[in-house]
Amino acid sequence: MLVLTRKKGESIIIQDNIEITILSVDGDSIRVGISAPKHVDIFRQEVYLSIKESNKESATSGTTNLSALMDRLREQK
Repeated sequence: MLVLTRKKGESIIIQDNIEITILSVDGDSIRVGISAPKHVDIFRQEVYLSIKESNKESATSGTTNLSALMDRLREQK
């Protein structure tokens, strides 16, 4: 894992097309802005883990459509 120190307003660039910017720091909370191409999916970890679990259940039961779940999550953004 790469560990970097950034201050409010500073950014990190990943490859040439993803920029992560520190928007604010308030106690233990940090607001992060992410600029990335539309084809790059970005999820909070708990949402991503939920998608993975749904995908796992879908593979065994065939009842959940991961693509539909991801579309619904994108609509909520």
